[in-house]
Amino acid sequence: MQETAPAAAAPATAEPAAVETTGVEPAGVERPNIPEFTVSEIAGAVKRTLEDRFGRVRVRGEITECKRYPSGHIYLSLKDESAKLAAVIWKSAVVRLGLSPENGVEVIATGKLSTYADRSTYQLQIERLDYAGAGALLARIELLKRRLAAEGLFALERKRQIPRLPEVIGVVTSPRGAVIRDILHRLAERFPRHVLVWPVAVQGPGAAEQVAEAIAGFNALAPGGPIPRPDVLIVARGGGSLEDLMAFNEEVVVRAAAASAIPLISAVGHETDTTLIDLAADRRAPTPTAAAEMAVPVRLDLLREVKGLDARLTGGLARLMNERRLRLERAARAIPDLPSLLATARQRLDDRSARLDAALPAFVQRRRVALAALAARLPHPREKVAARRSALALLAQRLPAALAALAQRRHVALARLRLSDQPLRALLAQGRTRLEALSARLEGASYEAVLRRGFALVTDSAGSAVTRAASVRAGQRLALRFVDGTVRATADNAPRRTAPKPSQGTLL
Repeated sequence: MQETAPAAAAPATAEPAAVETTGVEPAGVERPNIPEFTVSEIAGAVKRTLEDRFGRVRVRGEITECKRYPSGHIYLSLKDESAKLAAVIWKSAVVRLGLSPENGVEVIATGKLSTYADRSTYQLQIERLDYAGAGALLARIELLKRRLAAEGLFALERKRQIPRLPEVIGVVTSPRGAVIRDILHRLAERFPRHVLVWPVAVQGPGAAEQVAEAIAGFNALAPGGPIPRPDVLIVARGGGSLEDLMAFNEEVVVRAAAASAIPLISAVGHETDTTLIDLAADRRAPTPTAAAEMAVPVRLDLLREVKGLDARLTGGLARLMNERRLRLERAARAIPDLPSLLATARQRLDDRSARLDAALPAFVQRRRVALAALAARLPHPREKVAARRSALALLAQRLPAALAALAQRRHVALARLRLSDQPLRALLAQGRTRLEALSARLEGASYEAVLRRGFALVTDSAGSAVTRAASVRAGQRLALRFVDGTVRATADNAPRRTAPKPSQGTLL
């Protein structure tokens, strides 16, 4: 294309160079015999020339400046050592590309050349993309492999153990072909199991997305639901070229296999074929038939193994029972006769009882002697009382002298305080005055002052004050207390009720 494009474009670019753009001719200048075109006419002519000359082409180059727009269209460029070609993939052609465009991948693009008049540029409208040979495919696979390995998707610690005997096996493969028949046949031979097949395309456009959706779909099944959830998954495909196996090297498939919560066996291609899903799977099988063999054991071998374990278990139990029986017999021979054991214990009890009868009086006698010795050492209570009384009398003799000395010291201290602290003496005088005033008030409120004014305090035999005549009974003993003494009296009759005085303004 680099050799033919300039030759085809030369006539189209030579004609517009002669078009006059001023619109005004100088006076006396003869109009040249050159055709006049509009800009749209030139753009249309160039477009037709390119599309007629390059109706459908295959262009090889490296993808660069790849960008997806919200509209669904993809814009990119194809480049080689000396040139770059703009390209576009319309939304309607994206699903038929055959691969996902990525920067740095060498591809062969199939499409047609056209122009974009708004910018006076030409571009390739791509209808299909293919990898440019096995070298480009391997380079792309290696690049993706390094990136996913750096994320830890191929780490050995992520691998899970395949179940020993799964109840349900999920198979992701094409429903047509020898692969699914080989898997089902080998499972039926070894150990028949419930098999769920998720049909997918294993090559071509959209195959990678279908495989990824199938793995995610099996994982989305709820345990115990109407559709049983598989215990192990097999992703299988027959042999083919590197291009045929590319669906299993796509990032979406590898990530789906790594994210699967169900243990996954990959069986893609022949034994010499290695895809990226093999690195992300929990186990890799060289062939789909080998994957079926990994999924289930041979039923007859398992039965033989169970029978062997049963025989070993039976023999072990028999040997254990014999050993226990022998040990029990030896232990039984070593155990003495029960009557002899009871006779010995009974004799020991009688001996201890006789010794106890003899030891108890001696023990009591020893305690009595010890108590008498302690009683002899204790002083008599009268002696203690006499000693306490003597000490108390001595203290009573010393007490007056001690009180006099203390009073003398307090008197001296008070005299010093009076001499040295005039404000304190004034405060004491003020307090004494207040105390005398309060004493006078207390004396005036005392009932004895009332007695001195000629009144008497009447109390009953219990000493309680009698304040009302209605509470006195005939013959009741009373005490009349005057200021100078108390007189006993007896009520001779019931008290007479005195009518209350009428209030002012009341008519009798």
